[in-house]
Amino acid sequence: MISIVFGLGTAICFAASSLVASRAVKQIDSWSVVAWTMLVGLVITLPFVIASGIPTAASGANIGWLLATGVGNVSGLVLAAFAYRVGKVGVITPILATEGALAAVIASILGESIAPLVAFLLLLIVGGVVLAAIAPDPAPLDHERPVVAVLLATGGAVVFGISLYAAGRLSGDLPISWVLLPARLVGVLALTIPLALTRRLNLTRRTAPLVAGMGVLEVVGFTSFAIGAQYQVAITSVLASQFAPIAAIMAFLLFKERLGRLQITGVAIIVVGVAALTLAS
Repeated sequence: MISIVFGLGTAICFAASSLVASRAVKQIDSWSVVAWTMLVGLVITLPFVIASGIPTAASGANIGWLLATGVGNVSGLVLAAFAYRVGKVGVITPILATEGALAAVIASILGESIAPLVAFLLLLIVGGVVLAAIAPDPAPLDHERPVVAVLLATGGAVVFGISLYAAGRLSGDLPISWVLLPARLVGVLALTIPLALTRRLNLTRRTAPLVAGMGVLEVVGFTSFAIGAQYQVAITSVLASQFAPIAAIMAFLLFKERLGRLQITGVAIIVVGVAALTLAS
């Protein structure tokens, strides 16, 4: 029951974050959106890091995994932000939702050969991504570039998957706050500070609550996932990946984003494939 509650909580947080991001990047540049999101996340996370103290496991090989977690997460957010500028939420989020399955596949590759079922499901997901990218769009957005959006989202899913795998390697050794810290710290050091120093860190009154909300939702979402995964990883992962259809439905209701039948078919293939792959890995 705990894994179900926190898995759904993760899905809701990530869906809300996706919707907010899709609006924020249309008001200011993508770099600034991610930079502010990471700054807000760092402000939230830092007190918990200080309270937990420096764990003995935060050394040696774990330093490399901490760096991989941070760089992968920030890179994924940047790619996703650029994807939302040129694509629809309903197409982008299902691709990003493959991050958990990709993390499981990475674990499989590093531990043993991939089973035939896993290989088949991966091909199925790839087919869904291609279909969603090339399918006719009945109501294209202004300046929409669907193929570019799919490529950016795919890149984001890959680096997110690497980040999740690295975080999984750390979760048993470090407190949750320390697993959350690297991405926020890397984001502030690599984006927020350089943009501020060069006077390219943009923010408007309309965007401020959006990026603040993203910062909170990202931290709460990852924390919820970490708690649920401590009980049942598979159930938590499958439910968390359902942020994609939730975001797609909300984008239709709130932003009137319409998808064609073939696009919906491609999205459905991705969602079902991700759920099956997560359970099979």
